[in-house]
Amino acid sequence: MSKINHIKHRRALDLVKPYIPGKTLWEVQKELRLDRVIKLASNENPIGPSTNALEVISNSLSTLNRYPDAHSVELKAAIASSLSLSTKQLIITNGADELITLISETYLEAEDEIIVPSPSFSEYDFGAHLMGAKVVPVPLDNHYQFNIDLIVSVVTDRTKLVYICSPNNPTGTYLPKSKLEELLQSLPDHILVVFDSAYSHFATNEDYTNGLEYVRAGFPIIVLQTFSKIYGLAGLRIGFGAAPRNIIQSILHVKEPFNVNNLAQAAAASAITDEEHIEKSKQVNTAGRDQLNKAFQELGLHYTESMSNFILVKFGPVAKEIYMQLLMKGIIVRYGNTWGMPEHIRISIGTPEENNILIEAISSILLTIQLKGETK
Repeated sequence: MSKINHIKHRRALDLVKPYIPGKTLWEVQKELRLDRVIKLASNENPIGPSTNALEVISNSLSTLNRYPDAHSVELKAAIASSLSLSTKQLIITNGADELITLISETYLEAEDEIIVPSPSFSEYDFGAHLMGAKVVPVPLDNHYQFNIDLIVSVVTDRTKLVYICSPNNPTGTYLPKSKLEELLQSLPDHILVVFDSAYSHFATNEDYTNGLEYVRAGFPIIVLQTFSKIYGLAGLRIGFGAAPRNIIQSILHVKEPFNVNNLAQAAAASAITDEEHIEKSKQVNTAGRDQLNKAFQELGLHYTESMSNFILVKFGPVAKEIYMQLLMKGIIVRYGNTWGMPEHIRISIGTPEENNILIEAISSILLTIQLKGETK
């Protein structure tokens, strides 16, 4: 005999849209019964993790009966040394996603406001809605550049956080150093800038900044970084934040004590010092970005110039059809409808071989669509 459930969730959850990840390799392999699947959807490192990190993971397996270091002392020391920061300016989290939630829990009350350029990473909205705060979207311009004047113009007494993702996901565009400084100087002192530079290692333009220089200078900014991208440790879920000491101390009040596991901490401490792997990853990405840009130009496709490890491509009304046909060929990309961009596809940069397979597949699909249109 069952009982009717009348338990009500918080009203704030009515606004929360759970993050929908892209399809996994094994999911597509199983569904479509394919032997080979290429994943170019989640902006992962195509050459894999640092071999040094893998060795450290192997050597750390015997310690799994112990709780992880709640303060991540060794990892903080490695990051601080690498980035010329104090360990007191760092917080280690279960991916940058957890840090976004922790920032929301630390600073947001119901009816507070956050400013988010749009389109951008959906987890910023998630954290705000979870706390009953209001999201104020500010559109990027026609070339997906940030509009600092527009951001400042929507600031109110209720504004607590301003999010900047640079390079921005999903557009690949970035906020130049001079514009970040302009923003920091223009905002009232009670507002924290959350500068998500998860893709900073892939940026090659000279006027780019990862924001850390403003942490060192004591500005009200927290820089988000991750080990999921350049370091190739997405499966371990580990990231960190860098901010002035008082900001870090506030966030530590809401952090769970054992939020990052032993293997992730050990691997990250090793990966951040593996300069050979970091440099190789950068080279593969820059060459792959040039390879895809050239191919898109030759195919007559409009794409957004990216400073990241993915490229946003406009396919027009046939974008969803192309996404589905690529999937049927065992190539996973990210359909832009996720960001309200139904005519776009975001494509992660792969190895040279993966990029070639993608280019050939897109060329074939476009030709088929063209021929189909001519026979109607």
